[in-house]
Amino acid sequence: MKYLLVLFQFCIMQAQTNFDQAESLFYQEKFEMARPLFESYLKSNPSNLKTLEYLGDIHGHFKNWDKAIFYYEKLKNKKPTEANYFYKYGGVLGMKAKESNRFVALSMIGDVKAAFEKSILLNPKHIEARYALIELYLQLPGIVGGSERKANKYADELMIISPIDGNLSKGRISEYTNQYKSAEKYYRTAFELGKSKVTYQKLYDFYSKIAKLPQKALLLKTEFENKI
Repeated sequence: MKYLLVLFQFCIMQAQTNFDQAESLFYQEKFEMARPLFESYLKSNPSNLKTLEYLGDIHGHFKNWDKAIFYYEKLKNKKPTEANYFYKYGGVLGMKAKESNRFVALSMIGDVKAAFEKSILLNPKHIEARYALIELYLQLPGIVGGSERKANKYADELMIISPIDGNLSKGRISEYTNQYKSAEKYYRTAFELGKSKVTYQKLYDFYSKIAKLPQKALLLKTEFENKI
């Protein structure tokens, strides 16, 4: 009996060691090495949410959409109060739809929207889900639900939650609709508010790649480098 207890404790310790190793490899972005360790751990801990999430993230990274959907769907079913699980599920579902034929994609749009909307319902301050819905409404044809007005609705909500993200999203909408003066204004405001690498990169990319204003891009680069 004592032998069995020691063996059981050893198995638990070994499983935990596998998880810790896998997690360490994951954060080193050695995903292919981490994956079999997570899979092994999951066999003896099938309800471990973190392991399911890591495996979903790994398959999402490698664009294995069906497998990522499988793990994220398990997550949202096991913990239907977690906003991020619905956000991740909607994200990989959307990526699969984007790479599918038109008819398959159209059949998936409702589920994609519902997942992002559920994220916001569970976490009213969820920023990424709003970004996702903005992009979705911009890129969908109007006949199947695309709407600049709906995109702006979520951008307005972001303005309240986070003025930086609000201005970035408004800039994205203006850029997408070829309203370049407005796009510049919003991206510049986001940069002035944030002075971060993200806000700088958005404005720099707009000047250099979209508006084709290399001189402004160069001036912005100098301005940013002098501030850091």
